[in-house]
Amino acid sequence: MAQPALPFRLPAPRTSHVDLLVIAGEHSGDQHAARMVREFLSHDQGNNLSVCALGGPELAGAGAQLLHDMTATSVIGFVEVLKHFSFFKALFNEVLRWVSVYKPRAVCFVDYPGMNLRLANEMRKRGLSVKGGGPTRTLFYISPQIWAWKAGRRFSMARNLDAMAVIFPFEPACYDDTSLKGRVEFVGHPFVAADYAAPVTYNPDGPILLLPGSRKQAVTRIFPVVLAGYERYRATANPRPAAVLYPSAEVLSVLRKFPIPDSITLRPTGEPVAASAVLTSSGTMSMHCALAGIPGAVVYRISPLTYLFGRLLVKVPYIGIANLLLKEPMYPEHIQGAASPEALASQLHDCLENPARLAHTEACAAKLREILHQPTTGTAADWLARQLA
Repeated sequence: MAQPALPFRLPAPRTSHVDLLVIAGEHSGDQHAARMVREFLSHDQGNNLSVCALGGPELAGAGAQLLHDMTATSVIGFVEVLKHFSFFKALFNEVLRWVSVYKPRAVCFVDYPGMNLRLANEMRKRGLSVKGGGPTRTLFYISPQIWAWKAGRRFSMARNLDAMAVIFPFEPACYDDTSLKGRVEFVGHPFVAADYAAPVTYNPDGPILLLPGSRKQAVTRIFPVVLAGYERYRATANPRPAAVLYPSAEVLSVLRKFPIPDSITLRPTGEPVAASAVLTSSGTMSMHCALAGIPGAVVYRISPLTYLFGRLLVKVPYIGIANLLLKEPMYPEHIQGAASPEALASQLHDCLENPARLAHTEACAAKLREILHQPTTGTAADWLARQLA
């Protein structure tokens, strides 16, 4: 993981005032936040709004001043965070210093609860946020999954946050027993917005998609078994080519460490792909594939210690969000040792040769789109504008 030298300083804003600081720690958060910020700034006819961000290239392209590329330094899992603790501690303190000096009107935290919720709490304790008697409103877009694990976080969140925008319709009710009741708004899922360009579509004649994730640690663990599953499938008659999507140069460097056959192409995320089946990690791309009606399976592998902690804390029947929303396994889940090459090859055969599998996937995709529809109250950008009005 590339890291700037420590100690370091975030750059000063380019303007005399900061209306909004956005903090998005991962590729998916960078993408969702960028869409919100782009629409938000498009409503600014006088070009007076100033937005800074700790995020990634998508936020920079949306018009925010990028203070630090968080997507280049994100990690997953308890063990991995411990390995880089000194870096994240320094970054944490530097963000607080920056907020205290430049006093943005609001900070919008986007997902990434491990760091973002701690920042919101410390802002209150240091008197930087409105909840702590300071000038800066604290907002949160894309709720942590309190309905899956650590539900008690909702009370500390209510103590530290002024308002939330959520992307699943059942989430506002999760906060009804806190002081956030009435301040949590469902704004629709960004993947079903009318103007959203999906990166994947279904094509029965298309390649197989292999999607090992967006973070280096996840890709290192998931890609070898996904690759082996595809290779086992490829040993059968009339094998299809495959495509691997990667979100960053860092992930591409990990992929290239493995022996990749000529039948697999590596493509940057953002180039639309029409696929016939998918083996995917449980992250953002799995939702894209589910909404597109691409038949497939979820593959999940993390360090044994992180998995052990997760088993103790997570109390949901599925790890794939599409499966959770539907309350049924649209995508069969192969976790840890169950993610074997033989099992994944079998999944590919079923996806490509079983008409009933495709019909079930199409019905699930239609139901998902209905669940995640855009509400009449407006988009995430509309919600953000109301918070800064």
